[in-house]
Amino acid sequence: MTAKIAYDDVEVGTELPAQTFGVTRATLVQYAGASGDFNPIHWNERFAKEVGLPDVIAHGMFTMAEAIRVVTDWVGDPGAVVEYGVRFTKPVVVPNDDQGATIEVSGKVAVKLDDNTVRVDLVAMSAGQKVLGMSRAVVRLA
Repeated sequence: MTAKIAYDDVEVGTELPAQTFGVTRATLVQYAGASGDFNPIHWNERFAKEVGLPDVIAHGMFTMAEAIRVVTDWVGDPGAVVEYGVRFTKPVVVPNDDQGATIEVSGKVAVKLDDNTVRVDLVAMSAGQKVLGMSRAVVRLA
């Protein structure tokens, strides 16, 4: 695959389509099985509260993966992501109900770099709080 977005067609400030991702306790169990991360803070409400958390929280790497989907969906090729990093600032708290939590992610081109690459800055929010800081991806465009 190759990127569907051309370097010459984007400018600093170009906004990527925002997306909202739902997270339920079932999602966390599925992610735990796929990742092998069975830390009880991600599925055991009693344990999570005993260690000082407000409730069960989503895996940080799950949150990070959901956020980068805004970039990969926009560019059309996951292989176009050259670099990606975040700081975990707040947990995504996932209540034990049918609705769970949501992660709202937006992004925009912050810098045009050399070699047909751009830096995209992402904002990831849940329950009105920023859950990822310094969330940045470098992407090679067509």
